[in-house]
Amino acid sequence: MLNLLLAIASSSLVSIVMRTSEKYTKGNHGMLAVNYVICVIMAAFYTGFWNLFPKAEGIGFTLGLGTCTGILYLVGLLLVQLNIQKNGVVLSSIFQKLGLIVQVLISIIFFNEQPQLIQVLGIIICLVAVVMINFEKGQRAVQFKLGLFLILLSSGFCDVMSKIHEEMGNPALADHFLFYTFGVAMILCIALIIVKKELFGWKDILFGILLGIPNYFSASFLLKALNDIAAVIVFPTFSVATVVVISMTGLLVFKEKLSKKQWIGMGLILVALVFLNI
Repeated sequence: MLNLLLAIASSSLVSIVMRTSEKYTKGNHGMLAVNYVICVIMAAFYTGFWNLFPKAEGIGFTLGLGTCTGILYLVGLLLVQLNIQKNGVVLSSIFQKLGLIVQVLISIIFFNEQPQLIQVLGIIICLVAVVMINFEKGQRAVQFKLGLFLILLSSGFCDVMSKIHEEMGNPALADHFLFYTFGVAMILCIALIIVKKELFGWKDILFGILLGIPNYFSASFLLKALNDIAAVIVFPTFSVATVVVISMTGLLVFKEKLSKKQWIGMGLILVALVFLNI
C-alpha cells in the first residue's frame, strides 16, 4: 500500500508542476523533452550505468515492451493535443481519465483478477465521479469521436504496460523497463522538437527538471504497487485518488473554485476508495 500512496503523491506532483508551468513556459515540447532526459538519467542511476543492456533472461521482452511503451507515451501526448483542438479540454480530460476502464478490463480478462462485488461497485462509482468532476455545461460539441476513443485506449494502455511487464517480464529488469520506456520517449520527443523547429528557454529546462523527478517516481512506485496489490484495485485507486489530491491542491493553492457537482464527485470518490480497498 505504501508504494501505491507514493505513486499517487508523485503523480499528483507531476500534475501540479505542469499546472504551475503554464504561466512560465512556452507550451511546446521542450519541457517534456527535458522531463524525459531526467527520467532516463534517474532510471539509468537505479539500473546501474554499467548495466543498461545486460545479458539477462527476458531482456529482449523488456526492451521490446519498453520501446512500445515509450512510443505509446508520445502517441498519447499527440492524441491529447489533437483532441483538445477538436473536442476541447473538458471532453479530452474525461476520456483520458476513463482510460481506467481499459486497465480494469484487461486486468480481469487477461490477468484473471476477480474483484469482489463491492469493489466492482467502487469502480463504477469511480467512473461516475470522474465524469461529474470534469463535465461542464456549455462545452463544445464532439467533432472527432474517433479521437476520444483513441485517447481512452492510449491512456489506458500506458499504465497497463507496467502490469504486463510485472506479469510476463523478469522482475529483476523492472528498472530496465523504465529506462527503455523513457529513453524511447525522450528520443521521439527530441525528434519532434527538431522537426517542428521549436525553441525553448531556461524556464522550460527548469520545469522539465522539476517534472522529471516526480514523473520517474510515479512510474517506479506504480510498477512496485502492481507487484503488491491486484491491478484491478491499483488502477482505479491510483486514478481517482490523484484526482482528489489535484482538486484539493487547486482549491487550496491555486484558489480554484469547485462547483456543487464537483464536490459531489469528490465525495463519491472517497466512497469509491473505501469500497475498492475493503
